[in-house]
Amino acid sequence: MPPKIRGMTANLTSRTSSSRRFTLMVSGEDAIDAGLERDTPPSGLPQERFLLGDCLPIAPVLLLGQSDLAVNPNEAIACLQPVHLHATRDHLILMAQSQIDLTANESANLLQVALPFIEEDFRSKVLFQGQRDWFISAGPFASLATHSIDQAHGRNIDWWMPRDTNEAGIAKLWRKLQNEIQMLWHIDPVNQERGQGGHPSINSLWISGIGKLADIQTPSLLQNVDRIYGDHPLLAGLAKYLAIHQQPEIDFSKLHNTFAWIDRPESIWDNLRRALVSNELDEIEVIDFPKGQTRHRIFTAKDLNKKSWAFWKKSEPLAWQAIISV
Repeated sequence: MPPKIRGMTANLTSRTSSSRRFTLMVSGEDAIDAGLERDTPPSGLPQERFLLGDCLPIAPVLLLGQSDLAVNPNEAIACLQPVHLHATRDHLILMAQSQIDLTANESANLLQVALPFIEEDFRSKVLFQGQRDWFISAGPFASLATHSIDQAHGRNIDWWMPRDTNEAGIAKLWRKLQNEIQMLWHIDPVNQERGQGGHPSINSLWISGIGKLADIQTPSLLQNVDRIYGDHPLLAGLAKYLAIHQQPEIDFSKLHNTFAWIDRPESIWDNLRRALVSNELDEIEVIDFPKGQTRHRIFTAKDLNKKSWAFWKKSEPLAWQAIISV
């Protein structure tokens, strides 16, 4: 491990109001081994737990970000998402929504067909329909343990299907509704047209994110930021909940006291490094999740050059790969 990085791992969470800090969060993967001993999947991706807390109220946060509805903080909300389950020889794999190219018109038509069954079993009206996400009061399904598509996609769904928690039979009730909708959509014109166009069929409905706004437990660092950068759907709702400005793209003229979660953090590292060197920033905080565990590291300008053991050689700029590979 480079000496500078080794030193930084001990400099974790100090924060002062006068510090000009940019905080960058890097997506991590869940630690599958953590669930093997219980024969249940780990609850949520580490970045989901970090932002929202262990209750993972993803659905109401997404609803807040996508709509202008006044969301009841004490109402359990569920997110329903039309998906494609890819059949292999012996199991089904959930495809990411970004892979299925669902249009707004297709989403509306599929919901129209499934709506009577959904509202009958949930005993409630659909609250809001987005292109990829539909929201409804969780009602009798409020106790289900579920997993987001971000966590479950690309995997055998047998292990990631909703499970009962404190009330038996709820998962079975969900599977019954899911099967009914699968049969309806199998013969729907939407899927016939998608098949002719070479697109994967929308052959199932996914439920996830069940929770209440009142269950959100945000990290303390978000109480000290002025703006949030990133286009992940969770950020829009979280920013609205915290009354913080949020935008998809980073404004490099406004880096002080900001939090960013973006898909390709390596693409902005050179800009951030220059901001430190030019004294536009005092610190860069990097949050990542090795082996599913939250790690905070703080870098200052003096940490950005990796010194060589050969004293006659110039020091090298600290590359993003060196930071993230530790």
